Amino acid sequence: MKAILKSGAAALVLALAATGGAGAADKTLKASHQWPGGKGDVRDEMVQIIAREVGNADVGLEIQVYPGASLFKPRDQWGALTKGQLDMSAFPLDYASGRVPQFSATLMPGLVRNHDRAKRMNDSDFMADIKKLIEDNDVVVISDAWLAGAFASKENCITDPASIEGQVTRAAGPAFEQMLAEAGASIASMPSSEIYTGMQTGVLDAANTSSGSFVSYRLYEQVTCLTAPGANALWFMYEPILMSKKTWESLTPEQQDAVMAAGQVAEDYFFEEAKKIDQKMIDTFKENGVEIAEMSADDYQAWLDIAKASSYANFEKDVPGGKELIEKALAVQ
Repeated sequence: MKAILKSGAAALVLALAATGGAGAADKTLKASHQWPGGKGDVRDEMVQIIAREVGNADVGLEIQVYPGASLFKPRDQWGALTKGQLDMSAFPLDYASGRVPQFSATLMPGLVRNHDRAKRMNDSDFMADIKKLIEDNDVVVISDAWLAGAFASKENCITDPASIEGQVTRAAGPAFEQMLAEAGASIASMPSSEIYTGMQTGVLDAANTSSGSFVSYRLYEQVTCLTAPGANALWFMYEPILMSKKTWESLTPEQQDAVMAAGQVAEDYFFEEAKKIDQKMIDTFKENGVEIAEMSADDYQAWLDIAKASSYANFEKDVPGGKELIEKALAVQ
């Protein structure tokens, strides 16, 4: 009888191993991002949604999330993805523009302007070109996300270009840096996770970043005026959820389907939350005594004129296919 029981137990163990048994994960992936975890940042929540959905799919796959740049520094994540050292990331694509200069188009001043147009961008020829470049660098897009952004300063409200003259300013990428420098600002480059310390120590006078980051990093503690996106959002940034192609190709078809289905759930969640993020930022900054401003249509146009003479012109001149990429983006209605 004992021999029969042992034989039966062994068979059960083999069966469970073959099926992944009782929800056990055969493979664990590491997901990294730079934002605080568990504090309501929409990008962290997108990754957490994907982790939950994949776990619930019971396909022998688990995703472990490492927030707050605890696994990789913000800008190091791209290289880690391309080499297969990191499985998944919520990543501001422009951070990789030093390696793939075309990615600067995903943070080009005035190119998106509002959330509805951002959503239409996802299925455009412009984004088809961007996603091909992503895939050519051995990375796969799991979810699309565009965040609006704002300006803030310790000195004054930033509205027209003259209002930023002389201030040391952080901008997320080269296109914005070129535009701000043309307007008379001095530039200090750093990821958004370092803005608070930059302002606290006097390195920075002003910054622009996403609405989500303005709240997550408590920048209301450091500034006197916030220029909200409003009807004339100069700042929009593509911050997708990405997976290493090496990791992707190691998954079974069922696991790939589960990851993509989870990515769609996260993307749908994000779009519903995107506009709320801007309002949450405004409310939070108001509650903390920060003045709120918006750019007028004339302010927006003045910035756009500077951008076209600097950022746009340089991108078209220096980046292979740059002119065509801008034209495809502007063609989205």
